[in-house]
Amino acid sequence: MHKKIALVYDAIYPYIKGGSEKRYYELADSLAIKGNEVHLYGMKLWAGPNIVKKNGVFLHGICKAIPLYTTKGKRSIWQAIYFGISCLKLIREDFDVIDVNQMPFFNLFFCKIICLIKRKKFIATWNEVWGREYWKEYLGKLGTIAFIVEWFSARMPDKIISISNHTTRKLVKELNINTPIYTILVGIDFDYIQRIQPSSVKSDVIFAGRLLSHKNVDILIKAINFLKLELPQIRCLIVGDGPEKKNLQSLIKELKLAQNITLLPFLNNHDDLYALMKSSKVFVLPSIREGFGLVILEANACGIPVITADHKNNAARDLIIEGKNGYLSTLKPNDISLKILTLIINKNKYAADCINFAKKYDHNNIVNQIEEVYK
Repeated sequence: MHKKIALVYDAIYPYIKGGSEKRYYELADSLAIKGNEVHLYGMKLWAGPNIVKKNGVFLHGICKAIPLYTTKGKRSIWQAIYFGISCLKLIREDFDVIDVNQMPFFNLFFCKIICLIKRKKFIATWNEVWGREYWKEYLGKLGTIAFIVEWFSARMPDKIISISNHTTRKLVKELNINTPIYTILVGIDFDYIQRIQPSSVKSDVIFAGRLLSHKNVDILIKAINFLKLELPQIRCLIVGDGPEKKNLQSLIKELKLAQNITLLPFLNNHDDLYALMKSSKVFVLPSIREGFGLVILEANACGIPVITADHKNNAARDLIIEGKNGYLSTLKPNDISLKILTLIINKNKYAADCINFAKKYDHNNIVNQIEEVYK
C-alpha cells in the first residue's frame, strides 16, 4: 500500500551538498518512483514558491535558509533551534509516515510533539553519534550540554534507522538506547554510476566533501607536498566548499603547490564528480568523523581505491578492505603520501576489486528495507 511520507532534513540536496543530503534526496526519489507520495521538508534554499515538485518529490521550504555553520566552522546552534521550531509547521500537514534526520537535534523534539498530537509513530534516521568525549573536544565546556541534548534527542523516536554498524554500536554503547534500531546501510545507484564517462580533466588524487576541520584536508595537502619530491607533476583535485577553504588556499600558496593542487567548488551536477573520479587514480578521505562514508562507495564504483583515516570516530574505515579497495592510514602526511604512491604505482591492480565491492551496496535493496521499517 502506497503511503504519504514526510522526510524532514534542514539541508536539502542539491542546494546543499553532502553524503547525508544526497542519501535523503535519493531515498525520496526512490520512494516516489515506487508510488509513494513523498514530501521533503527543509530550509527554503531555492527561489520561487515555498513548495516545488522536483523529480516526483515535493520540496517544502518551511523557513528561510540561514548558514549551517558559524564563521568559526562550528555547527550553528541558532540555526538548529530555528529549524527545530520551524518544524512545528508540520502540524498542518497530513502524512502516514514521518522520518526525521537526527541533525540538528532540536527538530527531533518538536517533531515528537507533532507525532504525539497526530498519534503517529516517530521514525528518525541516525547518521552518526558524537558522544560525550567528542562534544567536549568540539565545543569545550558547552560540550557537556550538547551531549545531554544528543542523549535526550535519541530518546524521542519510536524507531531509529541507523546508517551504519558503527553508528548502531555507538547508539547502544554511548547513548544507552533501547529503542528499536534498524541498521540499514547507505546505498548507491551502481548501474547509473557505471554509465558515466570519464572526464577530460585528469588527476592523480581527488578529494570531495565539505571543507571542515575534521575532514583534515590540510593533511592531504601536506601529503601532496611530500609526493611532489617523488612525482613533481602530481595533480590533486579538491572539490568542495566550507569554512576551511581560505585556510587551505593559504596553505597551498605557502607550500607553493598551486601547479599541483586545484580547488574546485561543489559541482552543480553530481555526474561531473563521478566523471572526475573516473579520471583520477586515488580518492583520499582523511576525515576523523564520518557516519558512514558514502563517497568511498562512489569512488570504488568509479573504479578507484580510497585512503581514509584509521580513527575510532570514522565509520568509513569499516568500508575498507586493505589491499583490495584501498588502505587505512594515520593522520601523518608522510604515511598518507606513501599509501598514495603505492596505489598510483599499482593503479591497474585495484579497479576490479573496487567495483565488485561497491556493487554490493546497490541502493534498490536498501529502499526495500526502509519501506519495511515504515510499515
